[in-house]
Amino acid sequence: MADPKGFLTTSREVAARRPVDERVNDWQEVYPDDVGRVLLPIISKQAGRCMDCGIPFCHQGCPLGNLIPEWNDLVWRDDWEGAIERLHATNNFPEFTGRLCPAPCETSCVLGINQDPVTIKNVEVAIIDKAWDSGFVRPQPPDYLTGRTVAVVGSGPAGLAVAQQLTRTGHTVAVYERADKIGGLLRYGIPEFKMEKRQVDRRIDQMRREGTVFRSGVDVGTDLTGRQLRERYDAVVIAVGATAWRDLPVTGRELGGIHQAMEYLPQSNRASSGETVEDQIVATGKHVVIIGGGDTGADCLGTATRQGAASVTQLEIMPEPGTERPDGQPWPTYPMTFRVSAAHEENGERVYAVSTQEFLGDEEGNVRALRLVEVAMVDGRFEPVEGTERDIPAELVLFAMGFTGPQREGLIEQLGVELDERGNVRRDTSYMTSRPGVFVAGDAGRGQSLIVWAIAEGRAAAAGVDRFLTGSTALPVPIPPTARPLTV
Repeated sequence: MADPKGFLTTSREVAARRPVDERVNDWQEVYPDDVGRVLLPIISKQAGRCMDCGIPFCHQGCPLGNLIPEWNDLVWRDDWEGAIERLHATNNFPEFTGRLCPAPCETSCVLGINQDPVTIKNVEVAIIDKAWDSGFVRPQPPDYLTGRTVAVVGSGPAGLAVAQQLTRTGHTVAVYERADKIGGLLRYGIPEFKMEKRQVDRRIDQMRREGTVFRSGVDVGTDLTGRQLRERYDAVVIAVGATAWRDLPVTGRELGGIHQAMEYLPQSNRASSGETVEDQIVATGKHVVIIGGGDTGADCLGTATRQGAASVTQLEIMPEPGTERPDGQPWPTYPMTFRVSAAHEENGERVYAVSTQEFLGDEEGNVRALRLVEVAMVDGRFEPVEGTERDIPAELVLFAMGFTGPQREGLIEQLGVELDERGNVRRDTSYMTSRPGVFVAGDAGRGQSLIVWAIAEGRAAAAGVDRFLTGSTALPVPIPPTARPLTV
């Protein structure tokens, strides 16, 4: 194990973010330089807090099954090359998860029962940043080619994980992406201040060197039909994500200035990377209201702050959570507690237990205010509280209410795959859909979820594809497809 007394003698310490008044004036990550480099002076002692439990429940919290006690011990012993080998054994892209994952592993840490848990996420990102700096991350091309071909549709974390696993196995893999650059939501959905896109670029470069082929700017289902894809490849993997967003059909929805978060954020990402975006949706000088209290809403908040919004208000229909673990969510489950993201540190007001009744417009047909009402749970339903209606200024409204499943039109309809009761693509235990040779991974089959689940599903689906193509597989299968994520 790591330091036998570490959890007794060392207190939890996490990476310090850049000052708010500095970081809101740029689009760089909220941590100075690479966060892993910032952590190096403290990370060995933090890794030494790991207790090397007989039953490491951090594994239960991590969908990838990360070998957390093992790489904690290696970091404490200053064996960084060994640590990245153990980390990469279960996680293709720790630089993504180390920055973006909400770390359900930490709430499952045994130390967290009565103390502050190990800083698992910080240790993870320190390992991968150190590995990049030290040249430990190298292309791993296959020793031989199988002659089998696979098309992966979608280049988000699930699609990239599928592609890397299958390429390294020896299959010829082509990744299709309808956007002009590879990365999916990693590139155009996640703001630069949460993860700079150079993190995506250097991993894509590694995958190209391994042999994966990337074809961006191809809308499969339009530019290339599902039938053509089936004819051209031995197997197809659907990894298009859950992009059918939830709407809010209330009075005034047709007014100008009301947009989906995934209309707003990609434009901002393009602009912050130096691209010219015509008719860009911007928050500059406007009163912004974000409907939805999750991570996407926080991304909108941080973006609006950097664009110079006059004010930002984030609405959530659920009541404000407490700061302590609820009795109904005991260790090692992921508790619904009040959390403050980097964006919440910077700006904005969060309003809980409210529902939008109506959007009010001006003479030019643009939104000027939002009418909300407080709600209370009655017989399992949210009911308005009489006399609590009020209007708040709203010149830009952003919907961040989640997604209802994958886009049905185009590829999914053309392939003729069955959907489950939740509107996701149905799959069996090998991640194969109702069409032989067609597989699904990530949010398209699971529903909207976390990045760690996307990567885990990508790895598991790759094993299913490999077995379908060759009759057996040596690839790991981290999770069964019927598993459901912890509520996060």
